[in-house]
Formats: sequence, structure tokens, C-alpha cells
Amino acid sequence: MTELASHETDYSVVQHEPPEVMDRVLRVGARLWASATVFFFFAFLFAYFYLRSLNSHGLFKPKGVHVPQTFGALVTVAIVASGVLLRLALADHRADRRPAWRVKGAIAAAVLVAAFALQVAEWSTQGFGPTDGGYASVFVGWTGLQALFVLGLLYWLETTLAMSFRYRGAQNARASAEAPADIADPLALVRPELEALSFYALFLAGTAVVSWFILYVL
Repeated sequence: MTELASHETDYSVVQHEPPEVMDRVLRVGARLWASATVFFFFAFLFAYFYLRSLNSHGLFKPKGVHVPQTFGALVTVAIVASGVLLRLALADHRADRRPAWRVKGAIAAAVLVAAFALQVAEWSTQGFGPTDGGYASVFVGWTGLQALFVLGLLYWLETTLAMSFRYRGAQNARASAEAPADIADPLALVRPELEALSFYALFLAGTAVVSWFILYVL
């Protein structure tokens, strides 16, 4: 196990999937996952408008149920910023500016951590729970699901960054004059990962904007 984790490890030992195959798999997988995400949020979207239209005894959003507008805006901005940063990171990787993409990726990861932390802070200060009316129950469930997807995106980004950092030494060896001409690029699969990751990050940013508009503006 120690040998597999070293920078000098032949990357073909770690990953046998051809980059072109992984590219297609991740491209399709990211779009399927985005489609599945829509259905997760659609349940809360339907519940919101259905309960709002019924408004039984005027208890959809009773007095005292007020959401912290500042926290909601900050969480949304953080999620959108992470999507933009990952798209810029992809542009850096395509231009072979790999150190630059790692920096942007690390910043995006920090922004996602901030988004989750802000969401937790919002829950702790909002002053109502899921049993305080239809709006409150939808709000807690909707934002909780969004936070879960933010954590999933953060984990995906972290694994991609870890792979890029771990094998950067092998990339330098490949570029050196002493390296065999046919040595495999140990980072060949980072770009397919980043392509799919940046696509889903922008998609999640779009859902965050829609969520903010419905939950905080309507």
C-alpha cells in the first residue's frame, strides 16, 4: 500500500481505465446525476407550492417564521462562486496550467466548506423548526438536502484534487529527459473528472439560485 501511494508509482498500476473511456463515462454519469438531482428537489418544490396553495388555517407560514435573508444569500453566493471557480479551473487545466487549476480547485473547496458552515449557522439562528408550519418543514428539508449535495460535491472535488497533488511528481518525471518516452501520463484522468465535476458544480449553482428565489423571495 505504501508503494502505491508514492509519487514514483507507475500510474497504470493504480488506474487501468483509458482516459477516453473514463471521459465518456463521467460525462454521461454527471448528466444522469444532475437529472436525478432534479427529482430530489422536485419533491420539495411540489410540497412548497401545494402547501402554499392550501394554506390550511393560515398556517403555511405563521407569524414568527422568518428566514435569515443574509445567510440565505451568502450560502447561494458561495455555491455559485464554487461553480464559477471550477469552470475557470477547467479552463486552466485545458491550457495545461495545472498548478493554477489546483489553486482554484482548493479555493473552490474552501468556499464549499464555507457554504456548508453558513447553512449550519443559519439553522442555528433561524428560530423555527420543521414542525412550525408547511413552509418551515419544506425549508428545513430543502436546505438540508442542498447541504447534503454540497458535501457530496466537496468530497468529489477533494478526491480529484488529491489525485492531482499526489501524482504531480510523476508528471514532472514524465517531462524530464530521463523518463521513458512511452511513460503514461499519471494525471490523464484528472481532466475527465474535472470536466464532469465543473458541469455538476454549475448545475448545483443553478439549483441554489432557484432555491434561494423560492425560499427567500417568493
